[in-house]
Parts: sequence; C-alpha cells; structure tokens
Amino acid sequence: PDQFNADGQDWALPPFIPHRLRNVCYAPMVETIRASLRHARGLRIDHVMGLFRLYWIPRGLGPQRGAYVRYASDELLAIVAVESHRAKAWIAGEDLGTVEKRVRRRLAENRMLSYKLLWFEDDLPEAFPELALAAVSTHDLPTVAGLWAGADFAAQRRIGLQPSTEGFQDIRRRLTVATGLADTASAAAAVSEAYRALGRAPSAVLAASLDDALAVEERPNMPGTVAQWPNWCLSLPHPLEEIESLPLPQQIAEGLRRSREPGTPGRDTGPG
Repeated sequence: PDQFNADGQDWALPPFIPHRLRNVCYAPMVETIRASLRHARGLRIDHVMGLFRLYWIPRGLGPQRGAYVRYASDELLAIVAVESHRAKAWIAGEDLGTVEKRVRRRLAENRMLSYKLLWFEDDLPEAFPELALAAVSTHDLPTVAGLWAGADFAAQRRIGLQPSTEGFQDIRRRLTVATGLADTASAAAAVSEAYRALGRAPSAVLAASLDDALAVEERPNMPGTVAQWPNWCLSLPHPLEEIESLPLPQQIAEGLRRSREPGTPGRDTGPG
C-alpha cells in the first residue's frame, strides 16, 4: 500500500533471485542494459530501488502481505556504470515513492541522474538539482489535462480504484504554486504553463510527453489494473505528422528551450 493506492500493486512479474543472479555473473542484467542502450544514449531505470531491494509477494497472498528482499546494490550499480561508460550514455534512476535516503546518496556518488517530478516535489523547479532528469509527470501518473480537469480522479473511481483525495489535491496545489494558474484556466493553458515552469529547472535533462503535448486527459498506464484500463493501448488524438504544426507542442518546446551560453548552470553541461 502507498500514498496513491491503498490496495497496493501486484505486477505479476517473477523477480531475479539475488544469489542466482550473482552465480551467473549477472549476465541477465548485463544483457538487459546492453539491449536497452544498443540504439540509445540515455536510459531511465524504472523503480531504481530494485537495485537495492524489491518487494516480493508470495503467490496467492496479495500485495499487502509481501516483504522486501535485499540485493547486492554495489555490484549492480557497478554494472550499470560500466555499461553506461561503454555506451557513452547517461543513466537516470527513477527514485520516486518509497525510497530509502541512502539510495539517492549512492546514485549521486555514481553520477546517476535522480528523477524529479513537478507532481511530487515541494520545491519549485528552480531548486531542482542539476544531476537529475526532470519532468512534469510520468506514464503512471495523471497527465496535466487529466489532473486539471479532474478527469483522472473520476476515471480511477469509475473503474473501482481508491484514489487518494489528499494526494490528488497535493499534486494540483503544486501545479498551481509553480504556475500561478487561476482555477478558470483552460487545460491547454495548464499544460503550457506547467512546462514553462519546468523549463526553469537547472537539471541536466528535461522531458516532455506527447500526451501532455496534445492535452490528453487519460494517462497511458493505470498502475494496479489489468482489464480495467486500456494500458498502453490509447491512441493519440492526432497523427504524428500533425503534431509538429500544432500550437501546444510548440509552446511546450519554447517553454523548455534553454540558453547555450557558456557558464549557464546546468545548461551547457551534462552528467559525467
């Protein structure tokens, strides 16, 4: 159970068994990272806490009766660092939700980018760290339009989930504080101003989503669902060929545009 889902989550995925992973010299882990970086120069590791500990759920007991299993984090972090160096790629670790304090310290020591979201941070984007990948939301969280219109909260209740009213209000408050938006602002204005605020972050990498660029209210993925929500199956309202000419994507791009003048903190340098 967590702040946004009182029932907890069961992903139905078999975990790596720590001692067996070590016995094969971490080959499955190495192969996974190499495959991911074969055609990319950046990689976000989802739920980076999995390099440190993973929540295992015994078959048939449900997500509220699991337990944490520890992994050899120093060895796994070293593998990520080596593969990052070989691919000449930056790595970001999704350090959201239930994360031990030492984890963020270890990520920074390894020059792995943290992950900062407008939805979760009490600080304004100007105070985000440079060693970070910064975004407004993620594929697992409300889009700007879905949050602003209340459509995401209503959708969760409609399909039988138990969304947190307090959590929803906290996210909306952060958006209002960062943008200064009036309650009467349109969804498109909320999107544009959210990314204008994000553009003030000194973080090494900034990210935008196509869902926000098109003011989509539905999130791509609803954690904790299988048949209740069309996860990863929602079409965008415009074909890719039209997106470049639409006004909102251009406003987002302008909001995230950065100066390339030498000496501007975080703007002409990236992670090591």
